[in-house]
Amino acid sequence: MQQQIRFEDDNKKGNSDDQEQGQRQMQRQRQEQGKCANTSLRDDNNGATARATATTTNGTAKALFLLKRVAMVVVPEQVITTAAAEELMRRLAEKYGELMFHQSGGCCDGSSPMCYPRGEFLVGDSDVLMATLGETPFYMSKSQFEYWKHTQLILDVVPGRGGMFSLENGEGVRFLIRSRVFTDEEIGALRAAGRI
Repeated sequence: MQQQIRFEDDNKKGNSDDQEQGQRQMQRQRQEQGKCANTSLRDDNNGATARATATTTNGTAKALFLLKRVAMVVVPEQVITTAAAEELMRRLAEKYGELMFHQSGGCCDGSSPMCYPRGEFLVGDSDVLMATLGETPFYMSKSQFEYWKHTQLILDVVPGRGGMFSLENGEGVRFLIRSRVFTDEEIGALRAAGRI
C-alpha cells in the first residue's frame, strides 16, 4: 500500500527544500507502517477553518473534513481551596477521618461553611453537591445555590473560632468563603455542562 502526505501552510513561507525533505521522510515512515492515506492540511488565511482530505491509494474511500476552530472555555470549578484550607482539611482528616462540607444560610462571601465527619450531616433533595475537594464533598442548600450559582467559591482559612459543630472549632482558625463572579464565558461553559 502506498501513501502520500502533503502539508500546505498559507501563512508560513519556510524553506521549501526542508519542507519537501520532511514530507518525503514522513511518507516513508507512513509507508513503513502500512497505512494508506493521501492527506493534505490547509489553514485558511483567517485562521478559522482547517481542511483535511484523506484517500486510500485504490480510491475506495475518500473523506473531507471541515474542522472549525472554536475558542474553548474550560468548565471552571465551582469551589476551589487555598493551600491553608487544604492543610487544615488534611489535619482534620487525620483526627476525624473522611470529611464533608455544607454551606447553608448567610451570605457566601465571608461566611463559614460547616465541616463535619462524612455522613454525620444528612444531605437530601434540598442540597446541591457543588464540588469534591480532593475526596471531600462540598454541599450547599439548593435555595442558596440558586442565588450564588454564578459565583466561584474559594474555601480559605482565617484566624478565629469555627462554628459550634464544625470540626475546626478549637483549632484557633476557621474556614471562610471568599467569592469571585464567573465571567460570561465561564457561565456559558457551566450551563453547557449542566452545572447551573
